[in-house]
Amino acid sequence: MREAAHEDTHVDMNVDTTGGAGPSPSPTPEVGTRTGADAGPDATAVAAYLRRLGVGRPVRPTADALRELHLRHLRTVPFENLSVHLGEEIVLDGKRLMDKVVSGRRGGFCYELNGAFGTLLTALGYEVTLLAARVYGEGGRLGIPYDHLALRVRTSDGDDLLADVGFGAHCLLPLAFGERGDQEDPGGTFRITGAAPDAAGVRGGQDVAPVADLDVLRDGKRVYRLERRPRVLGDFVAGAWWHRTSPQSHFTRSLVCSRLTEDGGRITLSGRRVTATAADGTREERELGTDEEVLAYYRDRFGIRLAQVPTVRNPHQVS
Repeated sequence: MREAAHEDTHVDMNVDTTGGAGPSPSPTPEVGTRTGADAGPDATAVAAYLRRLGVGRPVRPTADALRELHLRHLRTVPFENLSVHLGEEIVLDGKRLMDKVVSGRRGGFCYELNGAFGTLLTALGYEVTLLAARVYGEGGRLGIPYDHLALRVRTSDGDDLLADVGFGAHCLLPLAFGERGDQEDPGGTFRITGAAPDAAGVRGGQDVAPVADLDVLRDGKRVYRLERRPRVLGDFVAGAWWHRTSPQSHFTRSLVCSRLTEDGGRITLSGRRVTATAADGTREERELGTDEEVLAYYRDRFGIRLAQVPTVRNPHQVS
C-alpha cells in the first residue's frame, strides 16, 4: 500500500470541484464497510469514471483494455492519504469509493484505489478477486494482516493478471499472475514467486499450491507477500483503521499525494515539499512557501480542490 517506501465512499470531504469550500469533515472519522447486497455501480457512474480516466468503454474486457485502464488510472488518480489528516470518513464500499474518485475528484490509498478500480473492472465485465497482502518493511519484517489490497483479474481473452493501482511507485502495467520468471515493466523488473518463510516459519511456494502465499518482487527486492484466498472489501476494515489511526503507521506520520506523469516520471507533494522524479530516476525537490501555492499545486497538478492545507495530525489524537 505504500508510496515509494510508500516513498508511497462518498465521504465528508473538504473538497469542492467547482472552486469553493466543501462541507466540513465528519467530527468523528471512522472506517467502515456497507453490509448487504451490492448491485454495483450504474451505467452513469461507470461512464463518469471512464471519462475521468480519459478512455472510452472497452468493447470487451480484454487484457489490452485492462493495461490501458491500469496505466491511465496511475496517471490520473493520485495515491494520497489526505483523508487521514483532514479527518474525513473512509468507507470501504465500492460505489462510495467510486464516488470519491469521480465526484470528489480525489484519490486515496490502496483500499480505496484498488477498491474503486476493482468495482469499475467488475462493471466492465472482468472477473475480479480481491487479495490481501502484507508489505515487507525494514529488515524484511512483514506488516500487519490486510496491510495491502491488490486485484487478481481474469480477462475475456484468457489472461490471469495481478493489477495494482494502489501502491504508489510500482508496476505500471498488470503482471501475469502465473508467471514465475522476470517480468519487464516500465516501472522495473518484477517477479512473482513462492513466498519466503514468515516469522512463524510458514512458507509459500511448495505448500498447498492453490492457497500458498506468493512474494511480489521489484528489481530483486521483496515488496509484499500476497495471499491467494479471495477476500471482500469488508475484510480490510481493520487494516484501514490501523493505517488511519496507529502512531506506527507511516500514513499517520506524513502526508503524501503522488501520481505517475505522462512521460513515465512521478510528481509527489508531501506536506510542502514537491518531488519531481524523471523516468530515468533523477529527482528535483523544492519547497512551496505559502498556503496559496500549496492549494494551487494540489489543484493544478492533481485536480484536487481543497478548502484548507492539510497538515499532519498527531496520531495519538485520532479517535
